Amino acid sequence: MLPLAKHTADLVALGAAAGAAVALLLALAAHIRVSRLRRGFRALEGADGPESVLDAIAGTRRETAELRQQISTAHQELARARADLADALRHVAVVRYDAFGDMGGRLSFTAALLDDAGDGLVLTSIHGRSEARTYAKGVKAGKSEQTLSPEEEQSIELALKGPGR
Repeated sequence: MLPLAKHTADLVALGAAAGAAVALLLALAAHIRVSRLRRGFRALEGADGPESVLDAIAGTRRETAELRQQISTAHQELARARADLADALRHVAVVRYDAFGDMGGRLSFTAALLDDAGDGLVLTSIHGRSEARTYAKGVKAGKSEQTLSPEEEQSIELALKGPGR
């Protein structure tokens, strides 16, 4: 029985050696892969040279926070600009006409200058043969306290309807 036990012991030893060799090869392959990963994590290129993954993530978080702050500031500035623009006299219409039947060339005109709320003024210039007169009337919400001529009403209507309205 001794030779059979010796033979079994040899087979077990040979199997253990083969298992150890396979384990050694697997450990070596794992070590190489881990080394490559560590090198990759350690050597991320940042603005100031190589940095770790944690440093890169922290830097990205700081940059993101700064960008969010800049976007918030830009939104506030845009809201202020829109509010300022609403008060600007940007709705303009001009109506040209002949104020007197004996004059030609449509030298008289009425210009409406209004903001988004319909507030502003109407300028009317009436040209005759020997003189010209200019009038200004205030406008609030598309209406005036003074009596408006048909040309003045037309210029206000055109300004309020204008392009984009």
